[in-house]
Amino acid sequence: MRNTPLSLQVSLFALNATAKFVATPEGTALAYGSLVFMALLPIFFGALRSVSCSKSKNSADMPETITSRDAARFPIIASCTLFGLYLFFKVMAGSPQKKGCTVFSQEYINLLLSVYFFVLGILALSHTMSPLMCRVFPSSLPNKQYQLLFTQGSGDSKEEIVNYEFDTKNLVCLLISSVVGVWYLLKKHWIANNLFGLAFALNGVELLHLNNVSTGCILLGGLFVYDVFWVFGTNVMVTVAKSFEAPIKLVFPQDLLEKGLEASNFAMLGLGDIVIPGIFIALLLRFDVSLKKNSRTYFYSSFLAYIFGLGLTIFVMHTFKHAQVGGRRSKVTHLKVVMVNSCTERYRLTAADVFFLLFVLHIVVINICAEGLILYR
Repeated sequence: MRNTPLSLQVSLFALNATAKFVATPEGTALAYGSLVFMALLPIFFGALRSVSCSKSKNSADMPETITSRDAARFPIIASCTLFGLYLFFKVMAGSPQKKGCTVFSQEYINLLLSVYFFVLGILALSHTMSPLMCRVFPSSLPNKQYQLLFTQGSGDSKEEIVNYEFDTKNLVCLLISSVVGVWYLLKKHWIANNLFGLAFALNGVELLHLNNVSTGCILLGGLFVYDVFWVFGTNVMVTVAKSFEAPIKLVFPQDLLEKGLEASNFAMLGLGDIVIPGIFIALLLRFDVSLKKNSRTYFYSSFLAYIFGLGLTIFVMHTFKHAQVGGRRSKVTHLKVVMVNSCTERYRLTAADVFFLLFVLHIVVINICAEGLILYR
């Protein structure tokens, strides 16, 4: 480099700085293995907690039941929401190059979303930590009871709007969750993102209940068509995924071994790939419990089917040397989006191949464990 012209040195330095990171086999295996492990945690524990949640008589802990009508409308509502976000970011947020032509800055939109998920994340993480806090909270400390009550009217016409009871343990959980929330809001660190993501996923599996297996089939089948259209047929999903940052996915750095906690090249798994199969698996666990037998055949069969489907996805990603979906701060990998790039552009698989790969992701659970569409109410 001593005899190299200065301009060439600068060019070489800039080229090295912008060169695409190539993950080592160890880093890739660690990232994928961690994503699989993190995906299994909220499904397993969320399913267990959904059993006790379904038996709870407390109105605050009552689950939200998804009917067949809700399942049929869900892909339509999700499509409208997704397309609405797409139009919002494309039309209202505009292009960064066209200054003065935007109604709202994308930075302000991301800030608004960050505050929104900051509040939701604190509540979700606090609810997730509550059972653990009940076990580790020192018995020597007083556990005082509190009540938050909002009413409307007076006398005989008084009506309760909010009636929430909590104790000191809940306040400690809320305090710890607030610290994580401030960390995420200020730093957007991937560990804080994952803590919120795991809390969202676990609460989703615990509190969202399918009323029977046929409803689960309708939901998964509808979302299968939803994915085929929005992921493979348009660029809407890619655009929305790139446009804002929120803890709606689990991430793990592929360069963790090289850069430690400051790593920035992430593999990603969307929460929808966890919660949607998770609520179906939780349904089958509740069905096993309702049989009043010691076996958990349907639960373990569906759980193994999910592991197989997720493992197959990762195998396809690694085999086809998937592309990366760039973000503002890092490059992340989406389990569905990367299949579009690698399968349809690089390796030119047929439409039937792509259709089959996506089919396996969402329907494999039904094929293995829902024998004859056994109805469970």
